[in-house]
Amino acid sequence: MEKIIQQGRGLFGVAIAASGIEGLICAHLGLTVRGVPWFPGNQILAYFIAIVLTLTGLCVVAKIQTRSVATVLGFLFFLFALYPELPRVIARPMDLSVRSVFFEALAISASALILAGTLTEPGSGRRPWDWVADKLIASGPYLFAASLLVFGIDHFLILDFIASLVPAWLPWHLFWAYLTGSAFVAAGISIAVKWMERWAAFLLGIMFALWVLILHSPRVVTAVRSHDPNAQNEWSSTFIALAMCGGCWIYALHAERRRVGSGSHRSFATGSQCECL
Repeated sequence: MEKIIQQGRGLFGVAIAASGIEGLICAHLGLTVRGVPWFPGNQILAYFIAIVLTLTGLCVVAKIQTRSVATVLGFLFFLFALYPELPRVIARPMDLSVRSVFFEALAISASALILAGTLTEPGSGRRPWDWVADKLIASGPYLFAASLLVFGIDHFLILDFIASLVPAWLPWHLFWAYLTGSAFVAAGISIAVKWMERWAAFLLGIMFALWVLILHSPRVVTAVRSHDPNAQNEWSSTFIALAMCGGCWIYALHAERRRVGSGSHRSFATGSQCECL
């Protein structure tokens, strides 16, 4: 199990970097993406966001100043959730598509913050802004749990639509819709109350990994082959699922490290940084 969840950071970083590369392509072609990650119609802003995502994702994969990079990444996605998404949720609270984008951004922000919380950077002293970063990092598990609960509740509100997304070769489509909704709710509660949280996050990560393989990847192939003008949305959905898979396993390893104590931490030296993950 631990060998699997140790891949969480790499998968998360790959998903973020891949989203950035997609953003560069979208910016060059003048395409926009409504969901997460957000690639706006303003080309300069789109290029900026894409470059930031690409660089931060690569830093996470390469273990370069990961705590600082993950904190910045978590802060950026948190800002995106607050604006422009939160005003949209307030304006249309019953719109599931709007609400999903908000909580997807919040879940990715939480994943980055949880990653930052599992790492340490020895230094000469506290910096003035460290207390803000500490408060934000500490909120990561709660934001993650809240997002999972909302995903689960929303699944039950649109069961028929969720069932329609299940590949045709799988039987019992409605059963899988109920199962995924229940998995989200159970994992959210487990993480919130810190009971069986490691297994809950691990199994939820497996679910997202299976989604990438059997649900999103075939849709991407179909969109590319058919020259779908909205293919970028299928790519984005795939990268979101991959980031969520990585985020779940990051949390699972975080829970494991907390359970066994600091004595079992494995340290990786990266310049002046000591990374305990």
